[in-house]
Amino acid sequence: MKGTYLGEFEEVVLLAVAIRAGDAYGAAVVNEIEQQMGRSVNLGAVHSALNRLQEKGLVSSEMGGMTAERGGRRKRLYKVTAYGQRALEEIRQLRNQMWEAIPRTAWS
Repeated sequence: MKGTYLGEFEEVVLLAVAIRAGDAYGAAVVNEIEQQMGRSVNLGAVHSALNRLQEKGLVSSEMGGMTAERGGRRKRLYKVTAYGQRALEEIRQLRNQMWEAIPRTAWS
């Protein structure tokens, strides 16, 4: 993962894709972020982040089946790649390491 910068919003979108496990499309990712974080997000911003994540190799996508609710249009479904999973694990490890490094006196 070294050399691939992941901003906070990209990290949140990547986590939402992982949570949705197989059912991650733009609107579902928006709903997941809003539910998990209590934070309103823009669908266009999520699509931009998904495109950046795909360019970085952290997610892959494929077209899902047509649905009547979408007027016969297909959804683009995203999933976390092995590289994306490693990136999330490294981010988690780094954050935990930094939390552990905070001296108790820092909260006084």
